[in-house]
Amino acid sequence: MTRITNDTFLKAAKGEKTDHVPVWFMRQAGRSQPEYRAIKEKYSLFEITHQPELCAYVTRLPVEQYNVDAAILYKDIMTPLPAIGVDVEIKSGIGPVISNPIQSLADVEKLGEINPEEDVPYVMETIKLLTEEQLSVPLIGFSGAPFTLASYMIEGGPSKNYNKTKAFMYSEPKAWFALMDKLADVVITYVKSQIKAGASAIQIFDSWVGALNVQDYRYYIKPIMHRIFSELKEENVPLIMFGVGASHLAKEWHDLPLDVVGLDWRMQIKEARDSGIHKTIQGNLDPAILLSPWEFIEERAKAILDQGMEQPGYIFNLGHGVFPSVDPATLKRLTSFIHEYSADKLKG
Repeated sequence: MTRITNDTFLKAAKGEKTDHVPVWFMRQAGRSQPEYRAIKEKYSLFEITHQPELCAYVTRLPVEQYNVDAAILYKDIMTPLPAIGVDVEIKSGIGPVISNPIQSLADVEKLGEINPEEDVPYVMETIKLLTEEQLSVPLIGFSGAPFTLASYMIEGGPSKNYNKTKAFMYSEPKAWFALMDKLADVVITYVKSQIKAGASAIQIFDSWVGALNVQDYRYYIKPIMHRIFSELKEENVPLIMFGVGASHLAKEWHDLPLDVVGLDWRMQIKEARDSGIHKTIQGNLDPAILLSPWEFIEERAKAILDQGMEQPGYIFNLGHGVFPSVDPATLKRLTSFIHEYSADKLKG
């Protein structure tokens, strides 16, 4: 395995002091990069992720272009689901569409298990390529969380309100908890294989769990997340939690056996710290700000950095993913600013 020469991200994830604030951007690989758009003219997301050399190139491109402190594996949260019997297709302009949605306990009981080395060998090969030959920064592996995966599986695709998912959760509790257990097993097995292949950290995306209130989260979701993080903790790599519109759940995440609480832009870092969150925080520039003039971007980034640097254990990121319309030069300039500004402040 190649030696990681820049471990700033890993140190910050563990709450250790660093010489500068590390930064990476959700959805930094692809979308806004012209090189990626050229690849997408030839290949679908599915085809890219099934070609390890090409997928590794897409993953490492933002590290080379922007000088960020971590790479995140380029793939989709739906990747492990076909292996357990979910018929999913990524449709352009729509997202994941599932033709056999979960409607009953019988449907849950039909779901199989995942053997990542056999079912998604291309993912493991991509990780090995990156970590053995190509990267000098940590590689972040990831998985969707059970609620978010279940929401696609029950709704049949993306949703604005998750009414079907919540109705299933409330009215079919036996089937719901069986589904959570099944998906927890998938997440644990899948993530452990990514770590074995070389991933240095893991982010769990519970993108849509913000649709739940705290009471329902504690009853229907938190126990399964506790099991997932407890089992992954044994792997001794930093574990990150992130969701959108879920600031009201940040303290619930902080209770879990994880290392980093990811925030979207709705909650200030100071507010999170004042609420008792003392673990490492990751976030949280509103990605829409990247489309504004540089002076405004710098002003907002500086304010976030000032709050983040008040104590060790801070990683700069966006509050969600990079938009396709963001200029790659903006991300490069922002990375340089974060490194230089934070280094000066931390030195003083």
